Amino acid sequence: MVLKEILAISGEPGLFRFIAQGKNAIIIEHLETKNRSSAFASAKVSSLDEISIFTEKEDVPLSKVFDLIHEKENGGAALDYKSDPEKIKTYFGEVLPEYDKDKVYVSDIKKVLHWYNILHALNMLVKEEPEKKEETESEKKDSEPKKPKAAKKEPAPEIKGEKAPKKSPSKPKKK
Repeated sequence: MVLKEILAISGEPGLFRFIAQGKNAIIIEHLETKNRSSAFASAKVSSLDEISIFTEKEDVPLSKVFDLIHEKENGGAALDYKSDPEKIKTYFGEVLPEYDKDKVYVSDIKKVLHWYNILHALNMLVKEEPEKKEETESEKKDSEPKKPKAAKKEPAPEIKGEKAPKKSPSKPKKK
């Protein structure tokens, strides 16, 4: 998922899209209502691309969690975030079995499910295309054109042991 320009703002409901950088704030657009506003430097703004979920081994990026929910639901919507907390924990355990149950709270899971359903409703859940494998070093050397060798510069002519003065561009004479 490409989540770089999708923002969550602490204390604000829903998700926002980054529009532009202002002097003391950023211009944002609410994804659902399309209303534009400013988020000032005092607001806690997080890009969904920077958010990850704690697991027993290593943190899993939110985009990967969204991919797992997408696979589990076969492209459909996730469980409603207003469901019973035990049902939410069970559901999330099916999606990401190794999530850290001590560090990931029900409120965090509710946010993830809510954000997923918002993005799903707006058809913004597009899987990232895997990057093409880079050419091996030998293929790069064969395909790159060879650069011509630079010609050696001759030293400036010397006059009686001194270097010749550099010529300055001449100015046109006034008539």
